[in-house]
Amino acid sequence: MTATSLNMITARYHIEHETRYVYTAPVSQSWQLARLTPRGLPWQTLLQQAIHIEPPPDERHDARDSFGNTVTHFGLHGAHRVLSVRMQCTVEVADRDVCGSTAKLAAQADTLLAGPDLPWESVRESLNLLQHADDLAALSLAEATPLVPLSEAARAYAATSFQAQRHWMSAVLDLMHRIHHDFEFESGVTTVSTSVDEVLQQRRGVCQDFAHLMLACLRAHGLPARYVSGYLLTDPPAGQPRLMGVDASHAWVAAYAPGCGWIEFDPTNNQLADTRYITLAWGADFADVVPLRGVILGGGSQSMRVRVSVVPAD
Repeated sequence: MTATSLNMITARYHIEHETRYVYTAPVSQSWQLARLTPRGLPWQTLLQQAIHIEPPPDERHDARDSFGNTVTHFGLHGAHRVLSVRMQCTVEVADRDVCGSTAKLAAQADTLLAGPDLPWESVRESLNLLQHADDLAALSLAEATPLVPLSEAARAYAATSFQAQRHWMSAVLDLMHRIHHDFEFESGVTTVSTSVDEVLQQRRGVCQDFAHLMLACLRAHGLPARYVSGYLLTDPPAGQPRLMGVDASHAWVAAYAPGCGWIEFDPTNNQLADTRYITLAWGADFADVVPLRGVILGGGSQSMRVRVSVVPAD
């Protein structure tokens, strides 16, 4: 069922995402995986999409990974010095359904906070009962990963938010607010391999770092959460500041509570995900959602350029 079939108010976007590699020597063989197909979701409808690859691949097929993301596998078996992968699509996004409510951001949070008491400890404990298939999938996302290992520093940082018997939604919102307040957005000071503990120490980073930090904080308390990658419309309302962290793609976090499902938090911009957020892929950490990765033979050194545009259809 699509968002439009529910007569919801939706936003429609044209998106272009291009990655271009230039090599100093010919590449003789290239095998690549592209996660560049936006997910079809109850609140998100992919209306059209195309992935253009230059030079044309000698082999290509699509498959789903373990998280349900569409992965385009392709290989090039002729010499080339440039590789360009350009995704173009049109996506329609509606408000997320949070515990039966498709209200705006503040109302979504209020819906949970005003509902039945939901201490964060009970969320952790209820997952072990495995009452629903979603609980089993969520339980695996409470575990450590190579990019988000269990961190005592992250547990200690999050402890202020996760006081005994505090409502799960209140605790996760407070953690999001604190990360946004305590950490400075600054590009170029971290890399993919920068650890959560290093981010905690230097208090600077980009959206990927803040998403990994929030994941580490939640998982350190036994709470499941997943890494979400996608796009964020950057045109702010009149009088509002430009949102940060969206020069290429964006990253945020989805946290899980039984009975309510997955709720998306953006610690970089201190808000819940709304119709400006287009979901591309999700996984346990960034390694599961890299837009383009692969193996090449030859090529010498390389330079990479990424261009992303998100334009409202109207």
